[in-house]
Amino acid sequence: MPMVEKYQQESNINIEHLEVWHNEENAKFMRSHADKISEACGGELGVPAFYNEKTGKALCGARIPVEKLKQWAEE
Repeated sequence: MPMVEKYQQESNINIEHLEVWHNEENAKFMRSHADKISEACGGELGVPAFYNEKTGKALCGARIPVEKLKQWAEE
């Protein structure tokens, strides 16, 4: 999260955070994009996962390089 927060401050791009463990509505949203998210996560739904509704692309993992996050967010 610190890397995501820093990126948001520097870029002025908001990355919405959805808690999926205790919020069924957010979990349903994640499952509705399971094909893209599981592909990014190596075959399973994983957290943290990032889904870009604009491009339909997903990222997965706690150690995503900031440049990869930046490219994903700015597409």
